[in-house]
Parts: sequence; structure tokens; C-alpha cells
Amino acid sequence: MAFENLSAKLQDVFKQLRGKGVLTEDDVKVAMREVKIALLEADVNFKIVKEFIKKVTERSVGVEVLEGLNPGQQVIKIVNEELVELMGSTQSRLTFSNRPPTVYMMVGLQGAGKTTSTGKLAGQLRKQGKNPMLVACDVYRPAAIKQLQVVGKTYNLPVFEMGTGVNPVEISEKALEYAKEHHHDVLLIDTAGRLHVNEELMQELKDIKTAVRPQEILLVVDAMTGQDAVTVAASFDSQLGVDGIIMTKLDGDARGGAALSVRHVTNKPIKYIGMGEKMEDLEPFYPDRMASRILGMGDVLSLIDKVQDTIDEKEAMELQKKMRSNDFTLEDFLVQMQQIKKMGPLGDLLGMMPGMNGLNLEKAMQGVDANKEMAKTEAIILSMTKKERQNPSILNGPRKKRIANGSGRSIAEVNRLLKQFEEMKKMMKQMNNMQKGKKGKLPFFR
Repeated sequence: MAFENLSAKLQDVFKQLRGKGVLTEDDVKVAMREVKIALLEADVNFKIVKEFIKKVTERSVGVEVLEGLNPGQQVIKIVNEELVELMGSTQSRLTFSNRPPTVYMMVGLQGAGKTTSTGKLAGQLRKQGKNPMLVACDVYRPAAIKQLQVVGKTYNLPVFEMGTGVNPVEISEKALEYAKEHHHDVLLIDTAGRLHVNEELMQELKDIKTAVRPQEILLVVDAMTGQDAVTVAASFDSQLGVDGIIMTKLDGDARGGAALSVRHVTNKPIKYIGMGEKMEDLEPFYPDRMASRILGMGDVLSLIDKVQDTIDEKEAMELQKKMRSNDFTLEDFLVQMQQIKKMGPLGDLLGMMPGMNGLNLEKAMQGVDANKEMAKTEAIILSMTKKERQNPSILNGPRKKRIANGSGRSIAEVNRLLKQFEEMKKMMKQMNNMQKGKKGKLPFFR
């Protein structure tokens, strides 16, 4: 999970501060020494760490404590504000041309995830009502065009290609003409990458830039390469002029230093971050939300966005009605569970909730693989007949044995699920009683 190590270490530092009634200058210095070590171990650029610690220390020593906050909380507030500032203060959105098509030129080194990110971004733009087209301009890497076509097929997107024997500049020009004729209002050009930055690559990218005059040049970098990602970003920007950064594989980097360094070094905004394999896992980057995740304060807004993107509103309303009328069945429970699974690993979702960071999350899960437990529950319910799901009271000994055999689980596990389901229905009934006479939805759907 991104920033897992940094988050855990910062939490340890802040625990020591929370217990103090008044913070002395020495208290702040000791705390900032630990924060400095944590940031360096997270692979944050040394100069950035030095400047960050200086700012936080100056603001923390002798600071007036706001009403409702103790001195430790005040320091956390300052660290949070400085982290947000470090990562860009506000979200940076894509801009669109006044005269379509809007052209986005996707650049980056090989292996950074440029082609898949191009497809994911196009898929999201289509969901926003755009009519995007992908352009295959990587004519060097074996099967690069085929890969883009597979990505296009996955997200049901058209791909413009002219084979491997054509100059990429000509391909981009022809693609722009085709887009205008066929009313594609967004063009995403997947350019060639190299294993390292070189003169030949940069000249080709400059030529494409001159030919199609993109609205934005988006640089795709791999978060797992750490400070190399920052170096690559600085090099591309100095030679080509980058408008925004897409940072991939952030879910696989427990340190996350690149995300904290690249904005400050290049002065270019991170526009998207890659947090998984699905299209929805290419997330808009919000500096304030990321700072909250790092400090263990959760990211409820991103969790709400994920719910809204994934959960079918009509189905959710139906489930709500059934909960209110106490008609919630195991079949409904299965539907709800399958919707939650679409949102990604349960651990990642819990990590967006306040207080569920690093060590707290591990304690909350108590060593249980939640996704495996959900899979077991799903197997048991799927082994039931529709009648049994709708009316679990008919489940006698022989039926339970058949279900256990069909799902590869034990009868004890079947009984445990039924007991948990009945307990959940009782809780829903109590919630409904509390809601009587009040307007609004059940808390789960707010």
C-alpha cells in the first residue's frame, strides 16, 4: 500500500507528541528529527526533506494553539498543511481545447505503464461524455501496436494505426485529420518510449509536438523507481515541456517518496495516480486527500467517489428499501458483497477510513484475509438454491450438508454464516426502529 511505511512511522512520532500538555522547542526538534528520518527512508529527495523540516519547525515552535487542539494536534495540522503544499496544494485537472479535437500526447520511458494508462484515461473520458480515439505511434517496440489494440478492445475504444513502417510524425498528423473527419473530440497519442532518456527519442517527441500541437503533454512515470522517476520527470520537462504527470504503480510502492518529490522538483502537477489494474484505479490526484492518507486521517472523499463510480444507485436504493422493510435476503447480501468486491481490495478501502492506517489496519483485520473470507462466503451462498437464499429458515441438516459439499466448506462454516446473517438482520431492524419518524437514508447510503 502506498506510503504504508511513512504513515506508520509518522503515527509513532505523533503519538509521542499527543501526550504532552505543552511542547517545548526540544520536543519539536526531537519530533522533527524522527520525521526527517521517516521522509528520507520513504525516498523523498534530501533537499526537499531539509526544506520541509525547516518550515514545519519554524511554524511549530512557539505556535499559538488553536481552540480545540492540543499542541501535538497542532503540529500534525502544520505537517498536514505543509504536505499538501509540497504536493501541489490543489487538484490539477485536464484542460480541453476550445476547438476539438483535444490532443493529449502521452510520453515516458518503457515499462512505466504508458500504454495501459493511455487506455484507462481514454476510458474515463468516454464515461464523461467524450468521444476519444487512441493513436499508435510506437512503431519500434515489438507488439506495441498490438498491445494498444488490446487495451482499446478492453475499454471499447477505437485505435488509429498505420503499421510499423511509417514515421510516427506522419501517423500523428493523419490521426488528427481522421479525428476531425469522424468527430472524435479527444485524441490520445501513445508515443514510443526508451529504456532511458536519449537524444533520438526526444527529437522524435519534439517533432510530434510541433506537428499536432497537443493541448497537454502528459508524462507517465513509475513510482516504484523512486528518485529515478523524479530525475526522468525533470529531464523530460526540460527538453520537451511537460504539462502534467501520471504516476503509476503507486499501490506497489510502500515508500511513496517519488510522489512527494516530483511536484516540487519539476513544478509540474501530478494529475493522476495509478492504484491498481482496473480503469477506475487510475485516480485523479488530490494533494489534500493524499496528505490525509499519509497522516492516517483517512480519505473519505475518495472512498465516496469510488462508491459512486462502482455501486449501482438503483440497486442500492432497492437494497435500502429491503433493509427498511426487513426483507433483506441472502441473495441481496450476495449482490451487496459483489458490489463491494468491484471497488477493490478491502484493505485498500479500509485504509481510506480515518484511523485505519498501517498498524491499526493490521489490528483491525486481526490477521484475517478479508478478500478470502468474502470469497468463502460467496461460495457458500452460490451453493444454495434461489429458494434457500430467499428463505434461510428452510435450511435443515441435509441441505446444509449439500451446501457445504458444494462450496468446499464445512457445515460449521455454513452455520456461522447463517448466524452472522441473522445477527446482521437484527441490527438492521434496530437501525430501522431508530430511523422511524426521521427523514433521510440509512447511514450506509448517506
